[in-house]
Amino acid sequence: MKKSLLFLMLLFVAFLASGCETWRGVKQDTSDGAQWSKEKVNDGAKYIEKKTD
Repeated sequence: MKKSLLFLMLLFVAFLASGCETWRGVKQDTSDGAQWSKEKVNDGAKYIEKKTD
């Protein structure tokens, strides 16, 4: 009983630690998303401009 409780506590701590790291990665990816989108729109506009000239 005691070993299984210890195992569950360690599993819970590991889950929390991995969850925090994953959340940090999600926040970083979403903050970079706007810049990535702007670059793609600008690249597309330059391509269209070259094709229409």
